[in-house]
Order: sequence, then structure tokens, then C-alpha cells
Amino acid sequence: MNQRALLEVIALGPEDAVAAQAGGADRLELVADMAADGLTPPRATFAAIRAAVDIPLRVMLRAADGFAAGDAVDIAALCAQARALRAEGAEEFVLGFLTPQGRPDLAAVKALTEVIDGCRWTFHRAIDRAADRGALRQELAGSAGAAGLDTYLTAGSADGVDAGLATLVAEQARTAAGEPGYAPRILVGGGLRLDHLPELRAAGLDAFHIGGAARPGGWSAPVDAAAVREWRAALDAPVASRV
Repeated sequence: MNQRALLEVIALGPEDAVAAQAGGADRLELVADMAADGLTPPRATFAAIRAAVDIPLRVMLRAADGFAAGDAVDIAALCAQARALRAEGAEEFVLGFLTPQGRPDLAAVKALTEVIDGCRWTFHRAIDRAADRGALRQELAGSAGAAGLDTYLTAGSADGVDAGLATLVAEQARTAAGEPGYAPRILVGGGLRLDHLPELRAAGLDAFHIGGAARPGGWSAPVDAAAVREWRAALDAPVASRV
């Protein structure tokens, strides 16, 4: 029996959210400013989306393009945004920061996870820019500040899923084996295409994240329910066994 795969879609506003849910999305990642690859959305945007749909929402906590958390003032400002979003009812988040050496910025992560206080969260594609992705997993697994971490959003490579397929398959095997540091679910995203799905699904990967793929008209156009529906149908198709 095949378990239903999770489909997460990026939403910038209520129109996106309604279309994504209508197309069969299971969860939304809420962001602002895709020119900067996705930043924290305003509290009012979260509230409008929460009122428009009833599927889970994961809210981005990120103040600037790149994967540096910034200085103490920047982190405090981001914590204030997280606190406001929690007060508005946000219950799931997306975050992740690296030091200049490519290691996880545990201090920044801890500051935010203390604010979101046990909420579930995704460590986003900063893992694909880490100096050592396996070491990053181990450091986070051993950090008290990583409470609530249940997902890694990753393409397996900074260059996207095309380059990261073998890494994704290998990491899923380690997750299935219960290796320390590999308990969080792998959410595949970053240059993901429909033709990647058979190999990924056959390897046991069961969570997928799309942004531009849900917008045939580009980022200036809203999410298209029919495009999301195509992904939903592909993910609901029977999974071929690996030989």
C-alpha cells in the first residue's frame, strides 16, 4: 500500500493559497519577496491566508537573501517577527542559518526556536550550502535549540535536484535505517520536475515542495490550480518498486 505523498506549495498570498489547496496541496510554505528567494511574510498576509484555507501553513523566518542570520540586531528583529506570527496563530515554521564556515548557526537557530517554543519546523535549503551536510545534521540533532525540527527541505545539492538525486536517495536510505541525525523527513525541493518523481518515489521519498512549477506564468502570476493538480495526480500514481 502506497502512503499518500505530501505536496507543499509556496504561497505569497490568499489567491495562491486557495488555488494550491484546490489543486490538492497538503501544506503551504508562506513567504514574501521571491526575488530574494523567500523572506518572512507580513503578519497580515499570514492572517489573510489562514482565513482563506484550512491546510497546514509553514511560515518562513528569514530576513535577507542568503543563509546568514546577520548580527544580534538582525536576529532580534527576526525573533520579534516570529513572536508576532505566533501571536497571530502560526504553528509551523521554516528557518535555517549557516556560519561563514558553512556550519549550522546554532545560536541563531536557538534564538528563534525559543520564540516558536516547540512548534514544528523545517530546516530549509541552507543544508545544500553546508560545508558538510552530514555534520550539519549531527550538530543539529545534538542541539537543544533544534527542538521541533521535523523536516529538511533539500535538493541534495546547491545546484538542484538534477545534481542531487543520488544524495537524496542515499539520505533517504539512512533515514529509513534510523541513523542518528536522519530522523527528520526529507522534503525534496529545488529544481524539482515531474520526471524526477519516479526515481525519488521508488527510493521511498514521500514529501515534495514546489514553487515555480505551480506557476506556469512565472512568479508574477498566481499559483495555478491545474498545475498543482498535475503534481497531485503524479504523486498519487502507484509507485514502482526498485529492482
